[in-house]
Amino acid sequence: MTETTERIVESYVRYVKGWATISNIKCPDQHEIDLLAINPKDLERYHIESSVHVPGTGFSKLTNGAFDWEQMKVRVKAPSQRRTIGFFVKQKFGTDGVVQTLHTYGFDPGNYHKIIVTWDCEPDAKETAKQNDIEVWEFPDLLDEIVALAGKGKHYVMDDTVRTLQMLVYAQRRKGKV
Repeated sequence: MTETTERIVESYVRYVKGWATISNIKCPDQHEIDLLAINPKDLERYHIESSVHVPGTGFSKLTNGAFDWEQMKVRVKAPSQRRTIGFFVKQKFGTDGVVQTLHTYGFDPGNYHKIIVTWDCEPDAKETAKQNDIEVWEFPDLLDEIVALAGKGKHYVMDDTVRTLQMLVYAQRRKGKV
């Protein structure tokens, strides 16, 4: 089952960016690719991993902390390990099963972009991501763009996620809040 935040990211990619998508691709060794996307205009490819946590949980920021596989095995330390750039480099983008699965879709090293979607990010984590050829998108920015798109539309949107946000925008407008 796809998380709500992953559905919102996919809706952003489809409706704001105009890209074609495939989501929740199973890989060997219990790994999963959140989202693959292709821009039909220039055929650029994107591997997108979403890790969005609500502020106040202690795990909303992507960090530049070192990834340690041994710490991942410690239940209370695993969540903070999953918020490091190193985790994404090694586990989400770099494991053999993920790389092999990407290859079956025509995504080979050097011919696609890697993107992490997070609620917030430490500045040095963004720099480390960039050094590893990874873009970082911040979820609130995506929401702003979806809401702007949904608020303009005079047509019915079939996507449940965008439709829900569109109704929220119209409800807020009706109350004079937008």
